[in-house]
Amino acid sequence: MTENPSASPEPTAVLDSTIEGVIEAALEKKARDLIVLDLRDSGAFTDYFVICSGGSHRQVKAIVESIEARLRIGGRRRIQTEGAATDWVLIDCFDFVVHVFTPETRDFYSLERLWGNALQVEI
Repeated sequence: MTENPSASPEPTAVLDSTIEGVIEAALEKKARDLIVLDLRDSGAFTDYFVICSGGSHRQVKAIVESIEARLRIGGRRRIQTEGAATDWVLIDCFDFVVHVFTPETRDFYSLERLWGNALQVEI
């Protein structure tokens, strides 16, 4: 089957206000290279990945604390936070997962490549 190059692009997902708040909280702390992957059609264990980087361990920690505060303000309970003092912090909110990396760790694990079949949501 050939693809039609003139076909319209896939519609972009409309993000939940909680995810939008997470994005805002990360950007307030100068998160870098922030992307959202829509995993709903991939059979994944969650609907979205929010992925970003901080330039140092201190910045990763600040980004995570900002996101957790935003989740508390919104009344949203995170399920689990893993790796609080490492190069990769994961915040599991069940229907979306936030990954905050140092740049080197993000390059090493390359979630964007691993989940290459996911639609990248425009933010």
